[in-house]
Amino acid sequence: MLIQKGNVLLFEENGFAVRDIRVEEGKIVEIAPSIPPREGETCYDASGKYVTPGLIDAHSHICISEEGMGDVGDDCCDYSGSLTPELEVLDGLYPFDRAVAESVRSGVTCACVCPGSDGVVGGVSSVIRLAGSVADRMLVRRYAAMKCSLGENPKCAKHGFASRMGVAWQFRKCLEDALDYRHSKEEAQASGSYFKTDRGMEHMLLVLDKKMPIHVHAHRSDDICTAVRLAQEYDLDMVLVHGTDAIPVADYLAEFSYPVIVGPGMTPRSKHETWDKTYETAGILHKAGIKVCITADHDVTPLYFLSVYAGLAVRHGLDEIEGLKAVTLNPAQVLGIDDRKGQLKAGLDADIVIWSEHPFACKAKPEQVFLEGTAV
Repeated sequence: MLIQKGNVLLFEENGFAVRDIRVEEGKIVEIAPSIPPREGETCYDASGKYVTPGLIDAHSHICISEEGMGDVGDDCCDYSGSLTPELEVLDGLYPFDRAVAESVRSGVTCACVCPGSDGVVGGVSSVIRLAGSVADRMLVRRYAAMKCSLGENPKCAKHGFASRMGVAWQFRKCLEDALDYRHSKEEAQASGSYFKTDRGMEHMLLVLDKKMPIHVHAHRSDDICTAVRLAQEYDLDMVLVHGTDAIPVADYLAEFSYPVIVGPGMTPRSKHETWDKTYETAGILHKAGIKVCITADHDVTPLYFLSVYAGLAVRHGLDEIEGLKAVTLNPAQVLGIDDRKGQLKAGLDADIVIWSEHPFACKAKPEQVFLEGTAV
């Protein structure tokens, strides 16, 4: 397939440039100012259109909190305890969530699906492509992150503690249990003794060994700083999720390398820790030197308006190219899938969206979406 004469988003060019794109077997194989079509090759005329990578949301509950299904379709939180690192979203994914098809039609091709935020350590998040009928075959990265939470949600979930101190201790306890588990496992291996493995602790060893980051739900500035404190104490790779009240501590956050997944913005200030919600947050964090992603936090706000949320962040101060990166390249990097997704580049998956206008224009809509080279 050959996409011709589109305004192609190229981050190395810091914007859009007229290019042709050749796709073979689900991969981008060539991007150039002009590529002669081969005999019999399918050609798509993108003249005057805007061409971007498929959009990516780094924090979502699509397929695990099913749209329109209420409690029956809500598998976000297990409520069996405050520490459930043994859980995996893969075991709760429903590929036929009605939001999937609409999200793809809106240009979103990939999402990191996460457990909910009422547990302190909630379980393993996975990155999926938004196509398919079998969850296992939708996987892009199974062990993408360990979902953790601080603040009002776990504090008020009636797990037997009722303070932010208790939440932080539960977090530390899970890590301390994992350290003890590793010691016992190493001793058993050295002696040749039988050792009973624990699925949750094995997942936490991936965290301690920096093979899997933690994604920490934190809205309020003090919870954000607690997340930093915990990540520093245990030398963890961390991504902050929401960062709603991050502006007062932006300079402090800039001393570290923790990305922030900002959002959702299109909701009322429904609880105390979101009182200072503003679309200016993403731009201010970026200017402070922090890598920013934009999230819909589906189904809190619909994933199929992800481009709108990024556009609103641009309207409120985020650089336009950074706004595009916040829903493409940045989440791909944060999720560890940038070797496959996130930009238009030879060798990467052909997740391609052809827009009628600039993606942030109020009348823009995807005219064609390709997911790994297949028209959707």
